[in-house]
Amino acid sequence: MLLARLQRLAEDLPGVETGTSYGTPALKVAGKLFLRIKDAQTLVLMAPMDEKERLIEMAPGIYYETDHYKGWPALLVRAAAIDDAELRHRMAEAWRFKAPAKLRKLT
Repeated sequence: MLLARLQRLAEDLPGVETGTSYGTPALKVAGKLFLRIKDAQTLVLMAPMDEKERLIEMAPGIYYETDHYKGWPALLVRAAAIDDAELRHRMAEAWRFKAPAKLRKLT
């Protein structure tokens, strides 16, 4: 199950909470969304705009955006196309992007 995969990969990130966002499972830190399941094949990952653009350019088979996400610090991820090591890294970066300073200091 996709949620179980995400929870396993987020185990080492302090303060991660499982919740919902737009009616789908999500991972949050200090109440702030950093990753959610959009549908069975797609994740929404929070990322700074410059990082988002770089990732889409670097690996369009994994990362992309639709018109709905243009101008927002979130990118879409093809869940089946990303390996666990890369996803864990991207999740940690999204966590850092949203986590408060006191939690970021713990990593």
